[in-house]
This record gives sequence, structure tokens and C-alpha cells, in this order.
Amino acid sequence: MKKIESFFKLSQNGTNVKIEFIAGLTTFMTMAYVLIIQPSAIVGFGPISHIVDANGVVISKEAIIITCALVSGLITIVMGLYANLPFALSTGIGSNFMFGYLIQSGDFALSEVMAMVLITGLIFVGLSVMGIRDLIVRMIPKNIKIAIGTSIGFFIAYLGFKSTGIGTFVDGIGMGDFTSPSVVCAIFGLVIIAVLTAWKVKGAILYGIVLTTLLSIPLGITTVPESLVMVPSTQDVGNIMFNFQFSTIFTAEGIVLMFIAFFGDFFSTLGTVLGVAKKADMLDEDGNLPGIEKPFIVDAIGTCIGACAGCTTVTTYVESSSGVEAGGRTGLSSIFVGILFLICIPFTPLILMIPDAATGPALIFVGFIMIQGIKDIDFSDFTEAFGPFIMIMFGTFMGSIAAGIAAGILAYVIIKVATLKFKDVHPAMYILAIPLILYFIFNQPL
Repeated sequence: MKKIESFFKLSQNGTNVKIEFIAGLTTFMTMAYVLIIQPSAIVGFGPISHIVDANGVVISKEAIIITCALVSGLITIVMGLYANLPFALSTGIGSNFMFGYLIQSGDFALSEVMAMVLITGLIFVGLSVMGIRDLIVRMIPKNIKIAIGTSIGFFIAYLGFKSTGIGTFVDGIGMGDFTSPSVVCAIFGLVIIAVLTAWKVKGAILYGIVLTTLLSIPLGITTVPESLVMVPSTQDVGNIMFNFQFSTIFTAEGIVLMFIAFFGDFFSTLGTVLGVAKKADMLDEDGNLPGIEKPFIVDAIGTCIGACAGCTTVTTYVESSSGVEAGGRTGLSSIFVGILFLICIPFTPLILMIPDAATGPALIFVGFIMIQGIKDIDFSDFTEAFGPFIMIMFGTFMGSIAAGIAAGILAYVIIKVATLKFKDVHPAMYILAIPLILYFIFNQPL
């Protein structure tokens, strides 16, 4: 116990093992929904257990859950040991749906997607090691950075409405069948999550998923598996591990996708690390986190390791703030989060029985969380607000994260140039505009 006290500096940080355990459990409860959402994001919604990608590789939901839990657990433990910070990591919500759609549509194979994820991770590692984080921050305008998360939030909410049947999107936008048991369950789940959140209950999303799943059993929407635990299938997991194909991804479309994945992860990590650290009172007088390069390096390495295991971009979760609110101040809480993720691996059958009626409301609510940043967009200057508006509208109504972000950045550059505000645009943005234009010329929007 003394070694734990000394290594994590518990007394120095005003905490103890019990507090760190409670904080870790709280963080895990608030972000465990990723294990439920990730397989549907990659394989697709509905009762399907697997898909075959463009290269004939079988991708099962079981394998996605196992590798997601494994990578989340291991990299979160690394965060605790190396950075000694109460930050937990897992596959990011947003990039997983973007890449999952590519795989499901047959536009890209899993091997191509994982190659793109690995490259973005390696770039992130390089930039983190070289310490040129500030250059990237200055390059992208504040409104554009905010709009990226907001645009993805609207897209995720759209997927929630679509998967549950609350909304229909076949012949235009319409209302779903509210007499359908699955739609009723989904509405119930959304209400439960909202009410629990209003009462500030930790893990509201997870509780909503569980309660909705329980309701769906007597309604015949899902069934209880014969076995609640299982030994992971090495064949299914082997299909998605170390699966890379680099030769076909360096196109205009591939570059745009890598740009979105990298910057989404970069700014998500930056905002989360600073936001959670602020809650924990870890920032200095200038608002900086001493040793911030450590969580950045762990986050970047997590993406690289995740790509090797068939996981989409790994990022630091803002839900870590719930653990901080519970008293977590050191990496020991992260260790507990990581262990809980690893414990989930044998319970894959329980996760697989959760229906779209339960995951859909979670997606809608995650979308709600992500779009809250829209309040920080500066609408007083039209030339600053037009790009974010285009980004959000294109992403939502074209059903394409990639097209939305590309269009938003181009709109920002064009309106600044047209109003002779050349100096407002960082030189790198002009260079970035070239592949974005090529993306629209030579590729169909995603």
C-alpha cells in the first residue's frame, strides 16, 4: 500500500485508494456505453452479427467488443502509470461512425481504414514528441474547431433517430411508427437518460441502455443469450488484428479522411485534457497543464495500438470529468477504469443482446452532448460564422461527416478571401484547401 501511495502521490494530491476506486468506477460507468455502441458503429445496426468487408474479411461484433475493451483497458492503464492522471481512453465517438460507414458501404476495406487510423496516430505521436501542439492550434480557426464537434454531434443524433425508427429517412424525412414496440422502447430509453441526467445521476446513459434492454425482453425485441459469459474467439479477433493496406489510401478522399480523423482526435484530446484538468484544479496560473505532453503521447500511442487491434481512433474521454468530480486526482483511478474494461471481455454475450432500441437513445443523447459547443461559435461576424454553418448543414443533410467538414473549411477560406480578409486565414489553410477541392471533384461525398 505504501508503494501505491508513493508512486501515485496520493496524499500529495489529497486523495486515497478508496476515493480513487470510487472515481474510477464512476468514470467507467459513464463511458462503458462505448462497448455497446462501437460494434454497431463498425458492423451496423440491427440483429446482424457480422459483415464482410470489401476484401472479404469477416468483421464480427464480438471481435469489435473484445478488441475495444482490451485496447481501452490497456491504454487507460498506461495513462495511469505513465502520466499519473485521472484520464480514461477508448474509441472516439464520431470517427468510429465515419469509418464504420465506409466499411459497411464497401467504399473502403477494414485494412484501408486501419491504415489511415495508424497514419493519423503516428502523426499525432510525432507532433506530441516534437511539442509543436501550439502550431496546430493556431492553424485552425476557433469557430471551425467548435463546429467540427457540433457537426459530428448532429450526425450521430441522426443515426440514433434512424436506427431506432423514431424518424424515417427513406423518402425524405418523416416520423416513425410510434405504435411499434421498438420505437416505444427507444422513446422510453431517451426519457430515462434525460431524467437521470437532469437529476445528475452518474452513468445515466449506461443506466438508460440497461433499463431499455430489460424492457425490450418481454416485448420480444431482444432475447437473453444462452450463456452470459464466453471464451473470446481467436479467429474472429485475428481477422481484424494487424490488418493494414496502405497502397490505396493516398488519394484526395483518403487524405481528407485522415485529416478529419487526426484533427478530430487532436482537438478532442486538447479540449478534454484541459477541461478535465481544470475541474481537478491542475492548471497553472496561465491555464496550462504541466506535463501535458504525457497524456498527448499516451493518446497518440493509443490510436496506433488501436489500429493494430482493429479499433478506430482512440481518444481521451470527457467522461473522465465524472471521476474527477467523485474525487479522482491521480492515475490510480485510471488503473481501476482499465481493469473494469478488461473484466468486461468475457461478458460479450450480454453486450451483444442489447438492441438498437437501447443504443439509439444513447446516440441521440451523445449527439446532444456534442452539439452543445454551438453556443461558443461567434455569430457576430458573418465571415467567421458562415463556414461553421455550412459544415453543420452539409454534414447533417448530406449524411456525411467528411463532406460536411470539408465543405465548412472551404466555405471559411472562400468567404475570407472574397471579403479581402486574407490575413485572417493561416497559410496552411490555403494549402489544405487543395485536397479538399479535389475531394469534391473526384469523389462522391460519404
